[in-house]
Amino acid sequence: MFRHTKLLQFEAKPEKPDPVYAHRLQELIGGAFGEMTVTMQYLFQGWNCRIEGKYKDLIMDTATEEIGHVEMLATMVARLLEGAPATATAEAVKDPVMAAVIGGMDPQQAIVAGGGALPADSNGTPWNGKYIVASGNLLADFRANAAAEAQGRLQTARLYRMTDDPGVKAMLQFNLARDTVHQKQWLAAIEELKADGLESDIAPTALFDEENQDHNNTVWHLSDGPDGAKAGWSFGGEGIEYLADPQPLGGPGTAPKPDPALYGTYSPTQNAMGSLKGKAKEVKNKAK
Repeated sequence: MFRHTKLLQFEAKPEKPDPVYAHRLQELIGGAFGEMTVTMQYLFQGWNCRIEGKYKDLIMDTATEEIGHVEMLATMVARLLEGAPATATAEAVKDPVMAAVIGGMDPQQAIVAGGGALPADSNGTPWNGKYIVASGNLLADFRANAAAEAQGRLQTARLYRMTDDPGVKAMLQFNLARDTVHQKQWLAAIEELKADGLESDIAPTALFDEENQDHNNTVWHLSDGPDGAKAGWSFGGEGIEYLADPQPLGGPGTAPKPDPALYGTYSPTQNAMGSLKGKAKEVKNKAK
């Protein structure tokens, strides 16, 4: 059950209007790692969770809190836009809204939202449900959650350095703190999933016997970087083998003959020549 009051979780009162900063703050609302994303991510994870109890409660508690964070940020945006400077430098900007727009407000905030926040990022790109991760596997989801909170905290930290407004900074200090504890809780929940025997290091805990046993413990050196072999990558106490000179295991990646009705450019002669070259190279590689 959701519990929500008419009160903000934390105060959202800027000291003065700042339409430019209101524009920037949209990233924390509707960006890929904004509060709308984690809100919907946690809601759908909770609704898709098949286990009643502590894990579902944690997800739904956090989801409900994130709704409050969207509200805080939307309130802050509206208050940063309220009374935005209407100093006219020409006849065209005597209207307060036009002056604010010219002063840096997102025109959509004025025209579409009536001086309020939008479900969009700082470029005005609408929020997209494709941003969310809700797979039904709690280990995979909790890892995605920790990463989302890390990215959100990173962006909040950057925005914190872009303002001198005491009221804005106070709210962002609160948001930073909540992003900190949310990272801690998801990381702790991952460890508890393991301790409860529900998951292990790899998600999902299935098909280990079915996977190709020759390729489940190797890192392929495919870049120009020389230092990969010096790293101590390991998991579960097992070292990962570093392949310094891996060879391709498949033939040429030639697409099949196109459907004539699709009018794709195709030449049987050119295709055959390319296939012969590819096969010759494959034989040469195997002979090394």
